[in-house]
Amino acid sequence: METAAKQTEKICFDTFRQMALLSMEEICREIFHENQQSIKIKKEPVAIRNLVNIFHTTLKLSNEKGFHTMSLRDLSSASGLSMGALYSYFSSKDELLEMIQKQGRRIVGKVLFDHVSPEDSSLKKMRTLIRVHLYLTEVMQPWFYFAYMETKNLDKIQRKRSIESELFTEQVFHDVLLEGQKEGVYKAIDSTLTAGVIKALLQDWYVKRWKYSRRHISVEAYAEFVISFVESAILAKAPVA
Repeated sequence: METAAKQTEKICFDTFRQMALLSMEEICREIFHENQQSIKIKKEPVAIRNLVNIFHTTLKLSNEKGFHTMSLRDLSSASGLSMGALYSYFSSKDELLEMIQKQGRRIVGKVLFDHVSPEDSSLKKMRTLIRVHLYLTEVMQPWFYFAYMETKNLDKIQRKRSIESELFTEQVFHDVLLEGQKEGVYKAIDSTLTAGVIKALLQDWYVKRWKYSRRHISVEAYAEFVISFVESAILAKAPVA
């Protein structure tokens, strides 16, 4: 059976979406096991289903009205879970926020690294990371938009964690750029600034999703454009197909 890393070169977005949905359930399962002492619901299938519901609903409401103005009663009404049921999973909005941030960091790290193999060339890694990151942000657009927009409203500690999450993905691209420069595949350009520009191109997709929707641009088409655009700037020579 092929690994995710081997499949990525030929994967389409619809196939990736199904894989990502399974990953989200797996992440919620991990959260359930890590927090069994505080989560009062002991039936695993019920707890996982409700956690997915809570996270999705929180992001939807937050992106409509802002997390800081969303009340737990709003969450209860929109999710269909009673206030008592919500308190079975977390004790406050701050704890819920921490769970959402932690879940997002887990998914990003897991999905990115599941699709990249250490044996891959730097060129293949870069193409894969760009494509998978965009596919993931399309699947999880509410979470990425939430993470981007809510950072300014977070307290100092939470804001620091949010910024660290963004810098984490930049570092991944930075490392691949350095690897490619050592291989002679990429030009000797500033890897830090280049990684930041790549991240900005990826962010534009989920922050200004409406713009691409209006122009009828699919995530697959945008991924191919970004890959081509980045390679035109960083390649030391023409790529091998």
